[in-house]
Amino acid sequence: MRLAAFIDQNLEPILREWERFARTIDAPGKELDADALRDHAGDILRTVAADLRTWQSPHERTEKAQGHAEPSDSQTAAETHAVTRLLAGFSLDQMVSEYRALRASVLRLWMEGVKGGVELEIDDVIRFNEAIDQALAESIGGYSRALEASRNVFLGVLGHDLRGPLGAISLGAEALARTDQLGEKPRKICSMIQSSVRRLSRIVGDLLDFTRSQLPSGIPVRREEIDLVPVCESIVEEVKAFHVKADIQLQTAPTATGWFDSARLEQVFSNLISNAVQHGDRRSEITVTLGAEAEEVVFSVRNGGAPIPADALPFIFNPMGRYSQHAQEDTGPIAGLGLGLYIASEIVTAHSGSIDVTSTAEEGTIFVVRLPCAGAS
Repeated sequence: MRLAAFIDQNLEPILREWERFARTIDAPGKELDADALRDHAGDILRTVAADLRTWQSPHERTEKAQGHAEPSDSQTAAETHAVTRLLAGFSLDQMVSEYRALRASVLRLWMEGVKGGVELEIDDVIRFNEAIDQALAESIGGYSRALEASRNVFLGVLGHDLRGPLGAISLGAEALARTDQLGEKPRKICSMIQSSVRRLSRIVGDLLDFTRSQLPSGIPVRREEIDLVPVCESIVEEVKAFHVKADIQLQTAPTATGWFDSARLEQVFSNLISNAVQHGDRRSEITVTLGAEAEEVVFSVRNGGAPIPADALPFIFNPMGRYSQHAQEDTGPIAGLGLGLYIASEIVTAHSGSIDVTSTAEEGTIFVVRLPCAGAS
């Protein structure tokens, strides 16, 4: 009996095996009934059986084995299964384990028939594994896309909902600071509250920008013709006011004019300078330069201190890079970095510019941003 016919004739026993295995998976949430446990397994198996009956050229089989099969115009049963498993609380590993169990169940039941004298078609086994791998790839893709979408929604809602309470706290602290009845200590506390709110507001802004950066259009920028010199000078003064002990030296050209988003580049300047203050050697000065070269503006920040490890440099602008299980446990001066460098990188990219970093014990850590002056992307 060919494997496709075997699947059609033994669909119920196979589904019982699938259900039995799915019931052993410990997932949060309410306990699933038989229909929920079987989910879209029947549709997946029917798709596999239909695939086994479909003639494929050697080239088509090779493309499929390498994950290059033609995508479906509509959501497949495997993709839908992945979304329902995510909503039921299954982890990606748990969902993948279902496919391992399904593969084993079908082949085991079929082999029992082969032992009874049924002729074995080895090509069916190869085609079956290819079809299961295709379904698994579709499920992993569907799971990952759904997880990404849910994460972005969560971050967007979190950032939006935090702005209201932060605004109320800021207004309350400002109102208290303006009264004449407060003594020196209460005024200092009000000032600390306002500083903390500003920091939290920047974090919320970074969360919202991170969410926007995941959209196909990236972080939006609104360009206008401006001189970046006063923008940079203002940010340096702001950072100095917040970090009174930091030795920040600014060197600028007379002008650095181009078509830029002033508010966005304030974020870039602030993130890079604050990063140098936080992670550099506090006994050495921080050098900030802004100049014009040919058709671009060049901004750089240099700080002394321990260099960034060479194996961490490729991931310095990736907020997820340091969470890799393969990353070193002690990341030294980059430990604790938030979204700042990632947001800076995305803003520079939105300006069709580039951002690079070098870090050595001799030269220190240097971030260099190059921005084309022209407004066209």
